[in-house]
Amino acid sequence: MITSENMKNRLTMISEMKNESTFQVLEYDDLQGAKDLNTAMQINLMKNSSIRLKQIRIILDDSAVKIEAGTLSYMKGNIDIVNKAGGLIGLGKKFFSSKVTGESMYKPILRGTGEVFLESSFGHFTLIELEDEEIIIDDGLFYACEEEVEVEPIIQKNISSMLFGNEGLYQTRLKGSGIVVLEIPVPEKEILRCKIFRDVLKVDGNFAILRSGNIEFTVEKSGTTLIGTALNGEGLLNVYKGTGEVWLAPTSSVYDDLKNRGLKNLRYIDEGMLDE
Repeated sequence: MITSENMKNRLTMISEMKNESTFQVLEYDDLQGAKDLNTAMQINLMKNSSIRLKQIRIILDDSAVKIEAGTLSYMKGNIDIVNKAGGLIGLGKKFFSSKVTGESMYKPILRGTGEVFLESSFGHFTLIELEDEEIIIDDGLFYACEEEVEVEPIIQKNISSMLFGNEGLYQTRLKGSGIVVLEIPVPEKEILRCKIFRDVLKVDGNFAILRSGNIEFTVEKSGTTLIGTALNGEGLLNVYKGTGEVWLAPTSSVYDDLKNRGLKNLRYIDEGMLDE
């Protein structure tokens, strides 16, 4: 086939991790598909702000991976898609979990040899390799993993966390050995990996996005009484006890505030135009 255009893939690999399968985070060098001035201005603004479109590539070599439902873009090679229901009981558990937590009912399994490309995103990704261990992550962070890693929703174990915690009633547990892909709220370099050894970490906010599975999570009042808590203005604290690692994303609230301000400004502009 002859074409007038010299087509070249304009993606750069920014991170890679290999095990039975190879996981890569690819980044588009440039977006040049704008068809109107407004889109072109937005793309140029994102480029100047170092916002790049990214995509996950997984190379299968007679291996298998699990992906979040709805994230598949395309795949090449001898690859089959499998959904494991786990029998009638397993199906019932998955249905209940999906209704209660809002998580997708299935995590499709891709098995074979070839290349898998997941949906592109302007978000941020990180690759983690588990070695017979367990981590707890916020809902919505899971993107893909090797088949050997177990993925399941969990409920907070203690009453204080359920009633007062701002970590969410349900989270996701990843357990086993293998590579995991997470879509994180901020760039990797803005993540603080806080390691504790028989110690206590107290966080005022919901920016702890990951913790080791053996770390105990509770919620406590920052004051000794409800009145004291109200007076000092700090409210409730998320408390992590034990030995392991907690990932903090303290800059996430800054981006949320900026986003909300931008939406408010757009609303004021739209309202002003309607008044005119």
